[in-house]
Amino acid sequence: MIGVLSPLADSFEITADVAGQVMTTYALAYALLSPLLVSLTGRLGRRRVMAFGLALFVLAALLTAVAPNFFWLNVARVISAAGAGLFTPVAAAVVAALSPPEQRAKTLAAVFFGLTLAQVLGVPVGSYLAYTFGWQWAFALVVVIGLPCVWLIWVSVPAGLRFQPVSLSDLGRVLATPHLMAAVLFTAAFLSAIYVVYTYMGPLLEEQMAFTPGQITLALLVLGIGAVLGNLLGGFMADKLGPQRTLYILATSQMVLLCAYSALPMPVIAVYLLIFFQNLMGWSFVAAQQARLVTLDAAAAPVLLALNAAAIYVGAAVGSAIGGFSIASMGISANGVVAGLCASTAILTLVIARRLASRHQAKV
Repeated sequence: MIGVLSPLADSFEITADVAGQVMTTYALAYALLSPLLVSLTGRLGRRRVMAFGLALFVLAALLTAVAPNFFWLNVARVISAAGAGLFTPVAAAVVAALSPPEQRAKTLAAVFFGLTLAQVLGVPVGSYLAYTFGWQWAFALVVVIGLPCVWLIWVSVPAGLRFQPVSLSDLGRVLATPHLMAAVLFTAAFLSAIYVVYTYMGPLLEEQMAFTPGQITLALLVLGIGAVLGNLLGGFMADKLGPQRTLYILATSQMVLLCAYSALPMPVIAVYLLIFFQNLMGWSFVAAQQARLVTLDAAAAPVLLALNAAAIYVGAAVGSAIGGFSIASMGISANGVVAGLCASTAILTLVIARRLASRHQAKV
């Protein structure tokens, strides 16, 4: 949605901040549905769950492409969130369970290389299609690519692959454990800061830098390259420095780099460098956070990873909403400073989670 937001807004004759609500819709649906669906399907074979989740995601892309109005577009995004909410945490849980502890962060980073690679290729390609042919063609391409991937999951993942089953009671236990929920909250806080700027990157560059569609596509490509390299960097940092220290470093970097977006306009090369380094550090958190959660409670890893995936989209929803409010009340140039302030809350969650974990251990 990031790369197609402006063409989509023009298509439905709405403003950019209203169009950004589709991000919020998807994010909230993912946050609510992912933990529930993962818990309800905990006794099923992982291959079936992954194939069904991906098939549902592909169907939703088709429904998005043919949505006749903004309401049905949001309905399609809810279905999309349900499919992704099943697939992503189950894939992470499978990898975490099969990896030796000393290589867990790197292996998770390798798996999520696919998600960040989508930002290198998917976002700019979608942006190009949206600006050139119409935003619907971006989702039509998702359908074309997604269908063979459903088949690949079915033939690649071993049949009958199961781990310790999870249930709604497991979900309830995690939700009632303060230090685990505080640890998950970091993801929501960290991503909310990023999405204050990320959701409105296209409109920001249009208004503050007078970028053409071609320059916006290039900016999104630079963003994606930074995200992919950051994903790999995060796995390396987490294995060398430890997940906790890595997350402190990354959150501090976002406080500084996100604020710089409020300094626009600046030389074009400086903008591209800012986008690259902000996303390099911003998207390095994934492997470190997942390794941290698995270490906290290995038995509850599937539920924790589902909640973490949900927290990603809570962060996206909150950040998109804050960014839209910031645009409406202060103008789009304020979003950088607002995002930097949001990043400070991520550091606060790390401090709180550590103190709660110490109290929990003392009781045990």
